[in-house]
Amino acid sequence: MPAQDLLARRFEAHRTHLRGVAYRMLGSAGEADDAVQEAWFRLARQNVDELDNLAGWLTTVVSRICLDMLRSRAARREDPLDLLAELGDTAYDSDPEHEAVLIDSVGRALLVVLGTLGPDERVAFVLHDLFALPFEQIAPIVGRTTPTTKKLASRARRRVRGESTATATELAEQRRVVAAFLTAARGGDLTALLAVLAPDVIRVADPAALPAGLAAVVRGAAEVAKETVLLQRRSRVAALALVDGAVGIVVAPRGTLLLALAVTVRDGKVAGYEVIADPARLRELDLAVLP
Repeated sequence: MPAQDLLARRFEAHRTHLRGVAYRMLGSAGEADDAVQEAWFRLARQNVDELDNLAGWLTTVVSRICLDMLRSRAARREDPLDLLAELGDTAYDSDPEHEAVLIDSVGRALLVVLGTLGPDERVAFVLHDLFALPFEQIAPIVGRTTPTTKKLASRARRRVRGESTATATELAEQRRVVAAFLTAARGGDLTALLAVLAPDVIRVADPAALPAGLAAVVRGAAEVAKETVLLQRRSRVAALALVDGAVGIVVAPRGTLLLALAVTVRDGKVAGYEVIADPARLRELDLAVLP
């Protein structure tokens, strides 16, 4: 077998792992594939005889490529509403099959929270907490000392886990109610929605969150339930998350946060919720993965 074909075969044995690393860092299937492909180009120019640990070398290279991409993205400061404009009417459709598999493997809420981290924090957290690389190996990738890299991962970990002033019992009740609301929304189940919404529920929304013709404020279970059924597609790309310390919902097609629902639960019902779409307000939210 020609040497290049043998090298390609060895690389393919690591592709799934490398794609998993890249996707968790970048949150985009297309960009993850680009990063992995760039790693192959660099490997093809490398003297393989000098590599004692091919898997480790490839992971390092992919991580550095992803870090550069994240830093470039941060400099551009992408606006999530750009995705909404790009996708148009299909923005809230279910994710493409190849991306849906990746999202399911990572978790939509985790992808959203990872997107709130700085590039170095994200790389340090992903490599250490999700792939168990030692900090001594991560430090050269992010260009920091080992103690500083530990601090990056620790800071990221606190943001991923979040904090809540609610008790464990209160969080469990919030989770039960909000999960029931999301399940009913996904099914377009009007009866189930009426059962979980308080009679005097109030829905408030940023104008950017609403299709033309819908009011910024809607009152009453019947009206809120009807609107929820009308906007059923959004629930297909939604997930539970901590939103400012309480159980809420993030709407994130292809893992990109477009909307956040800050939900108020009272007496076992959804008493109200605010739909936040303004990019500046989304950046100010304290988002975390549910424990």
